Amino acid sequence: MPDTTLRYFKQQLPGLAGGYKLDVPDCAVKLNQNENPWDWPQALKQEVFERVREVPWNRYPPFVPQEFVAKVARHLNAAPEQVLVGNGSNELLYAIFVSTLERGRKVVIPQPTFTVYKLLADLLGAEVVTDGLDDNLQYDAAALEKASQDASVVVLATPNNPTGSVIDPTDLEHLVFNSPALWVIDEAYFEFHGETALELTQTARNLVVLRTFSKALATAGLRFGAMVAHPEAAPVFAAAKLPYNLNVFTMAAVEVAMENAVSMKSRVEEVKRERERVARHLREYKGIKVFPSRANFLLFETSRDPRELWKAMVSRGVLVRDVSGYPRLGKALRVSIGRPEENDAFLKALEYAMTVVP
Repeated sequence: MPDTTLRYFKQQLPGLAGGYKLDVPDCAVKLNQNENPWDWPQALKQEVFERVREVPWNRYPPFVPQEFVAKVARHLNAAPEQVLVGNGSNELLYAIFVSTLERGRKVVIPQPTFTVYKLLADLLGAEVVTDGLDDNLQYDAAALEKASQDASVVVLATPNNPTGSVIDPTDLEHLVFNSPALWVIDEAYFEFHGETALELTQTARNLVVLRTFSKALATAGLRFGAMVAHPEAAPVFAAAKLPYNLNVFTMAAVEVAMENAVSMKSRVEEVKRERERVARHLREYKGIKVFPSRANFLLFETSRDPRELWKAMVSRGVLVRDVSGYPRLGKALRVSIGRPEENDAFLKALEYAMTVVP
């Protein structure tokens, strides 16, 4: 019998086999995924366990968890009718793309950025345009305005991952109100930056803001994200979201996180201080260029072979992200900001790597 498996897939799918990939050797110091370096206190974990204990596990969660959504909306300072919740912001991004992209439609995804954006766009057969970042990897408002005129969707992470750059709020407002495209603003690192486009969603029907609890609120292992859209647009996006997409454990944990947001976010300022300290040290190295960052990570270019530097640091038990395969980042690595002792270990490992890699 002939092998006809591939004919059942979309034309573009076989070339995307493997999808999102991540090289994660076992290291004592893990600074490769922009996670919050501090875990939850045991008392808060116990609070989550107690709440879940009282919930029947044999029953589905609410089909529309209205009370939970209302709590999330209050936390985000948005109206409940604007908010959709998901199993990580990636699920909501997928729902947005499924609602808007197909063959013959254009999406603007400035490169380099979070690789999942382009992966999903390619999966749906959309035409991807990569304009929008200048030579210094900062957002170029003029280039974005030009590219957006015949686009269906524009996706911007601000702060951008992995560059750490942000878009000026005034520029963004002009772009949103002078473009026919849907603007998807991923604010995964909002807490480390402090500026948001949420208020614009009240009047702009062509704007969606994504948020995650994975970073500042330290819930990466629980998978929770939210999107905020204009009240008229949110129900349309909801049609592309799977039912029962949040389990009772995640909702209980998110409620506890929101109730304790002040203490959970207390480490944000420390991360920002550490980010600037690490950046100062990196600038002291000859042959290293550090990019300005408003997130919880730093992008830096090196005159050495970045992959060899990465390997040398792994040998010292320190894992950073090799982003040299990203567009325009052939000499770059990215390091997440960890606890002070982890950052010191990174700097020592890098110093060692610089001595062994020619």
